[in-house]
Amino acid sequence: MPRLCALCATQRPILKRPKTGQQICKTCFFHVFETEVHNTIVEAQLFQPGDRVAIGASGGKDSTVLAHVMKTLNDRYNYGLELFLLSIDEGITGYRDDSLETVKQNQKEYNLPLKILSYNELYGWTMDSIVEAVGRKNNCTFCGVFRRQALDRGAAMLGVDHIVTGHNADDVAETVLMNIMRGDIARLGRCTAICTKGEDTIKRSKPFKYTYEKEIVMYAYFKHLTYFSTECIYSPDAYRGHARSFLKLLEAARPSAIIDIIYSGEACEVSEEATKELKERKTCKRCGYMSSNDLCKACTLLEGLERGMASAGITDRGRKQLEASGPAPDGLRTIPFFQMNAQSPSQSAPDDGRDSAPPMPAVVGVEAG
Repeated sequence: MPRLCALCATQRPILKRPKTGQQICKTCFFHVFETEVHNTIVEAQLFQPGDRVAIGASGGKDSTVLAHVMKTLNDRYNYGLELFLLSIDEGITGYRDDSLETVKQNQKEYNLPLKILSYNELYGWTMDSIVEAVGRKNNCTFCGVFRRQALDRGAAMLGVDHIVTGHNADDVAETVLMNIMRGDIARLGRCTAICTKGEDTIKRSKPFKYTYEKEIVMYAYFKHLTYFSTECIYSPDAYRGHARSFLKLLEAARPSAIIDIIYSGEACEVSEEATKELKERKTCKRCGYMSSNDLCKACTLLEGLERGMASAGITDRGRKQLEASGPAPDGLRTIPFFQMNAQSPSQSAPDDGRDSAPPMPAVVGVEAG
């Protein structure tokens, strides 16, 4: 007798879930995948009706599936969200220019507004020109800092309340491992948060926090979604790659290792002494973005590039050299001043009924994590 789907017991299974080991059919896989994401959203209370939400869209599998699922769940469960696609063009020839074509195709398929903001527009540099100046050893530092600020600035231009990103369970587990390997206990205590929000930043969340990367790939494949599958040409030397390789070895030996690492990170209690290492948040004097110093990391990195001292924002020695060289000369390129909308369109409505809106119902029988 042929084996039947572990969930519906009527159709033949076509895949084995990496997350649970269940052998299930395509229909049941779509159902549990979408329902688990919905339950994660509901249990974490990520959204309120009327929220304007920007989906960080790179054209890769994670952001493409996120856009598809967010639109599907918004329609199915009547979240009442206004969705946008937000893409950052880092200026990587042969990679980002191609992936943005995929984003444009997604925009047509999902009929969502699209905003593209480039590094060149914001900083006057592309990642190609940065790598040419600094080499490949620390280029991911520049890209990570510039990209984070670019997302917030793009979201502010759209007037959104919230940014959602395609970071999945593998990404979160990798971050836990990276913080352990670096001995960064202060960040270990907050790296598993599904949602982050500062006074001077736009709320961000990870609806795929408990979703395995392999299942995202399967979902994209069986749904025939259009996505860009090439990895960034500058990322092979990134430190995260070591954590990723280690995590894959752990997953091969124990598939639940990914989710177990996340749960372990969530359970960590960081002592008050460890959190003292984190500096108090303030505002960058030059660009107005959040910072723990007089100048934010992006402004420091940009000034170093402009003055031919690229290590200024990376090492203490480089920072001291920059400080010793005196004030920045006139005419130096700087980042436009950052201002969050005091009230986004959804927040300025006279009475949108948010306080009295009923909570979104979870779907019984499927766990969020």
